[in-house]
Amino acid sequence: MKRVLLLAGLLVTSVLGFAQKQITVEDIYGKGTFRSRSVYGINWMNDGRYYSALRGNAIVKFDVTSGEEVETILDGNTLNPGIQIASYEFNADERYIVLLTDRESIYRRSYTAIFYLYDRDTKTLRKLDDDRIAYATVSPDGTKVAYTKDNNLYYVNLADMSRVQVTSDGEKNSIINGSTDWVYEEELSFTKAFFWSPDSKKLAYYRFDETEVPEYTLQYWNHGQLYPENYTYKYPKAGEKNSEVQILVYHLDSRKKVNVDIGNEKDIYIPRMNWTYDPNVLSVRRMNRLQNKLDILHANADTGATKLIIQEKSDTYVDVELTDDLTYLKDGKHILLSSERDGYKHFYLYTIDGQLVRQITKGNWEVASFVGVDQNSKTPIIYYTSKEESPLQTYFYSIDLNGKNKRKLSTHTGVNRVNMSNDFQYYINYFSNSTTPNTVELYATRGNKMIKVLEDNARLKEAAKEYGLVDKEFYTFTNETGDVLNGYMLKPRDFDPNKKYPVLMFQYSGPGSQNVTDSWGGSNYYWHQMLVQKGIIVSVVDGRGTGGRGAEFKKQTYKKLGRLEVEDQIASANYLASLPYVDGSRIGIWGWSFGGYMSSLAMMEGADVFAMGIAVAPVTSWRYYDTIYTERFLSTPQLNPEGYDDNSPTTVADKLKGKFLLIHGTGDDNVHFENAVALQDKLISEGKQFSSFYYPDRAHGIYKDNARVHLFTMMTNFVLDNLQQPQYPHLINK
Repeated sequence: MKRVLLLAGLLVTSVLGFAQKQITVEDIYGKGTFRSRSVYGINWMNDGRYYSALRGNAIVKFDVTSGEEVETILDGNTLNPGIQIASYEFNADERYIVLLTDRESIYRRSYTAIFYLYDRDTKTLRKLDDDRIAYATVSPDGTKVAYTKDNNLYYVNLADMSRVQVTSDGEKNSIINGSTDWVYEEELSFTKAFFWSPDSKKLAYYRFDETEVPEYTLQYWNHGQLYPENYTYKYPKAGEKNSEVQILVYHLDSRKKVNVDIGNEKDIYIPRMNWTYDPNVLSVRRMNRLQNKLDILHANADTGATKLIIQEKSDTYVDVELTDDLTYLKDGKHILLSSERDGYKHFYLYTIDGQLVRQITKGNWEVASFVGVDQNSKTPIIYYTSKEESPLQTYFYSIDLNGKNKRKLSTHTGVNRVNMSNDFQYYINYFSNSTTPNTVELYATRGNKMIKVLEDNARLKEAAKEYGLVDKEFYTFTNETGDVLNGYMLKPRDFDPNKKYPVLMFQYSGPGSQNVTDSWGGSNYYWHQMLVQKGIIVSVVDGRGTGGRGAEFKKQTYKKLGRLEVEDQIASANYLASLPYVDGSRIGIWGWSFGGYMSSLAMMEGADVFAMGIAVAPVTSWRYYDTIYTERFLSTPQLNPEGYDDNSPTTVADKLKGKFLLIHGTGDDNVHFENAVALQDKLISEGKQFSSFYYPDRAHGIYKDNARVHLFTMMTNFVLDNLQQPQYPHLINK
């Protein structure tokens, strides 16, 4: 009898084709069952034949021609004292290595750390400073290291380890030298705000005066103290005062400080700056408060005088990230720049004094990223990735500076990212598609020959098979205004088109974002796979305002943030409900941050469509969010009050009907807990029943001390309680 049952069990397994393991929250956020491997800390070395990478706690040297390991340059475990290397940087001649250890985060990108200097000749290890410092950066000539400490800028002479203090007026919540204030860090995506001149004789740096910026106070309760601790910092909400910014140039020899002329208007941004090849000319980008005009200035480092070179204008906003591609050519006569002036991001060539020479790339498609420009060949070659074939895919290309000889270098279908060697002779390609996890390969540029697979994520591929992960099914549909929107679904492996399934929609929807790509995974991918195992279809749609499809598609949400986006998510739900295998009475939506704002708004504006919604760390009124991000897309609340209020969840809370779960961390320095409190208060006053949960002292990511496992266990139960099909087992705890 046992033999008969065993054969029957084997027969069932054979019919299903696999013995599928059940995914748990612990698998995803605790055990790392689906952790993807990659190649980190790539550092192309002076000898073009080698690169180094951080492997474990060791810096390892590899032969580019073979991809084989040839030497362990430094093992942190063998040093005295032993250290854990988080990242590293060589000086110019590669004698010294600056080692970052014991990193402690402040906000999203800022940190302090203990930095060491390792001398490869003498095999000695020295601290750069006895205290915690930040952003240690080697000078181009390899003789000095600059860094910030306590809002001031310093540098160390490596020959004798003598220390020079460049500024002395730094003060918390008042003056910052050499690093950025909170809003620059969060919305302009940089923290190190000092730059060595090419000849290593000058340091250009930002000085922020944030004295008049309004303060925000967070309370922390987890220190075991009798009273909570208050943490107060400067946070400029939309329409409020920003820091006043200065750009200064410090001359090391004379210790003279030159104030760069950035104009009489103080209410501006300096989103980027860098040195040109001329060690006396600093390139400064200046942007007005409304962010619809960007000027490229050239500053004389001796006098501080500036000259306007190029100006970009827009009826909506100028995307700051376009200026990341600004490249000064070695001939000293030309500038390469990205622009959306023809409706899509493309490359343009200018003379050094700002005269347009030519548009280099053209077409109704977007350049995705600038990789570099090889100026060693007779005709310089630009390397870049683009979405020329599909908004869902990214491929690697080269094109001559004259706009000719475009070549597609990518050989894999999907999404490709590239890291090229300094001499452009080799590159590392990071590739994935909807059926292939991250794959890292080393190539020789000449002949585009693959040398070695550095990482194929074989273990993750096996886990995907063991747990029966399903593939993305891409689809499109047309909204009511005629826009074709891209989406994908994840369907249960035992999907039966004759049954009716509930659907959980996930989205982010923020300006320029993109969730629907032909790549492996994506935000919360494995949790979505777990819900699919429970009999729920997961759907993701990129609506109007998202990226990869040109400026017009991206910028049409200007001054009415949330309106078109929520219309498209409602349209997506209606489209799904029209499918014969979808139960239109059981459609839910969820998101995080901007996605939480959208899921909140969708639950109210789409109250008759969505049965359930989850909002994690949402903005609930744009009046509570910061200046740079919010005003970029909405203008100021003084100029566009209806744009702020008409599409805020707090304004339409009276429309809520479905099951709604609101989640926030009380220690969120980015989207303040105030947002959740305001929406809760409004829902209560409207007599609306809902669920809410706060995570004490957790920041925007809600991840410390088991919080992720707890969060997604709770979210799982909420989804299953409100959407799940009866025939599937219920998940009670992690």
